[in-house]
Amino acid sequence: MKYKIIFTDIDGTLLDSNRTISDYTAAQIKKIKSHLPFILVSSRMPRQMTYFQEQLEDLGQSMIAYNGALVLHGDQPIHSTEIVAEHTQALIDFNQAQDQPVHLSLYHGDEWTVEAMDYWAKREENNTRVTPEVRSNRETLASWRSKGIGAHKIMCMGEVSQIDKIYSYMEAHFGTDLHLYRSKDTYIEIANKRVSKLTGINMLLDAMGEGITLDQAVAFGDNYNDIEMLNAVGLGVAVANAREELKAVANTITGHHKEDGVGRFLEEFSREL
Repeated sequence: MKYKIIFTDIDGTLLDSNRTISDYTAAQIKKIKSHLPFILVSSRMPRQMTYFQEQLEDLGQSMIAYNGALVLHGDQPIHSTEIVAEHTQALIDFNQAQDQPVHLSLYHGDEWTVEAMDYWAKREENNTRVTPEVRSNRETLASWRSKGIGAHKIMCMGEVSQIDKIYSYMEAHFGTDLHLYRSKDTYIEIANKRVSKLTGINMLLDAMGEGITLDQAVAFGDNYNDIEMLNAVGLGVAVANAREELKAVANTITGHHKEDGVGRFLEEFSREL
């Protein structure tokens, strides 16, 4: 068998319209993971990914969280790249000086803090099945500074005009150090610019020590932050709802994420095992 490992994005790729893994797709994954490791790769925190590992009866499997900023081999962290405290502080200060501050979610490992359970926090809670801790951003940052740690990810959510201001400020002041990913007009995901899903994959393959190379990997995705990953692996698979830029670098295109695109591809793929 040419391929020895499978990586997949979660949101917009693996999940159906109910933001879960359908019974059909889960069955195809369970069938194939007895032959090949099936690794989740996401901008989500680990606690938001273990829910799906439980569904797949694969709890404890390696994962790549925060778009590569945190890599777990089994249940052990093997890599962590964080946003420096000064950049987080600047964002908090700039945001609080606005007439209409946006929502900031701060993430480190399995810690997720918000200043209030507002519309945006409740929306994320509903989407991810994880409840954040309510604490001021300044308190969170002070606590992390005392521990010598920083944010793996910051999520900014709010009205488009306010998100525009945040994006412009952070890009102008910290664009060389931070990756600003605008998954929606109302969202900005911020991470250290040194990491990506592909850097996470490379670190995990090295840690596995089995000599698996990128050309022996399969990867599924749908969005801009999946382009580098799909372009690098041996078999890059875009779902039908993927960005056109991703489809352009993919080796093949499967069905829509709401129509079990990943599961249907795996059903055909498993016949070669």
